[in-house]
Amino acid sequence: MRTDDFNYDLPPGCIAQTPAEPRDSSRLMVCHRDTGIIEHRRFRNLPDYLSPGDVLVVNDSRVLPARLLGHKSDTGGAVELLLLKRLSLTRWEALVRPGARLREGARAEFGGGLLRAVIQDRTPGNARMVEFGWDDASGTFEQLLDKLGEMPLPPYIREKLADPERYQTVYAVRAGSAAAPTAGLHFTSELLRHIQDKGVSVARVLLHVGLSTFRPVHSGEVESHEMHSEYYEVTQDAARLINDAREAGRRVVCVGTTSVRVVESAAKDGRIAPSSGWTSIYIYPGYSYQVADVIVTNFHLPKSTLLMLVSAFWSREAVLDAYSVAVREGYRFYSFGDSMVMI
Repeated sequence: MRTDDFNYDLPPGCIAQTPAEPRDSSRLMVCHRDTGIIEHRRFRNLPDYLSPGDVLVVNDSRVLPARLLGHKSDTGGAVELLLLKRLSLTRWEALVRPGARLREGARAEFGGGLLRAVIQDRTPGNARMVEFGWDDASGTFEQLLDKLGEMPLPPYIREKLADPERYQTVYAVRAGSAAAPTAGLHFTSELLRHIQDKGVSVARVLLHVGLSTFRPVHSGEVESHEMHSEYYEVTQDAARLINDAREAGRRVVCVGTTSVRVVESAAKDGRIAPSSGWTSIYIYPGYSYQVADVIVTNFHLPKSTLLMLVSAFWSREAVLDAYSVAVREGYRFYSFGDSMVMI
């Protein structure tokens, strides 16, 4: 299968630079997979397409202020790190800003030396291992990161975010992501209460989002791409809610591709097992879904694994046709953009 088959043209003006206000005022494209009918609604109308007994699966990971700006300890040159994955108490996998020319063993400082870093070997994904150090009197690493770090907005968002909480879902609690699970950005607390009042249960799962999920696939063949691993958790309560719904013939509604990847990673013979660990599940056309019945998702980058995932749920042709409709109808794309629900 060719990666170019998942390409499409998007005018730059379609890329959302700011989040919708209020959150649930964003547009919602409703795609009926059985008939191909497309409706144009607002996200606040999502409950109209949910039924009592359904389970809404959300990823409650919280985005870290993972962008660190500092300087080289020897020359004072600018250094920018983007933290991707925590490997130990002091060691992280991180991206280094191109042009910094940080050799193995190079040292950097952040916050006037409150946080120090030693650049180590490269990873298979061309990131770097980074060993951090700090004085205990300065606080914990998490406290220093909250103080010194910035929200890691995607590079296609060029406008400054006035409120960093707008790049967090309203239900985000467990910090660890390098990017937001953006399909969840449309929910308000009031909308979630409305959904639950309708008899829909909410199952919270966890996947700490890494940047590799969002990157375009560069290999010519889809099957040649290798996914990076991301940490996930499914609690006993979440597994029970999902399994009970499936046994009762009710639907599992996954909010975002991250929730999809969690439930499909934890699935065996159509049931979910309480579990945790690292998943590198790669979903593209030909994959047979075990758990997800409905997917709520944003509009994704060309040639991305996320576009391939939603194409496996519907079909490549149907998804690309829906994207063409979205462009024609003025939908906003990517992280702060509008949403679609595939029923």
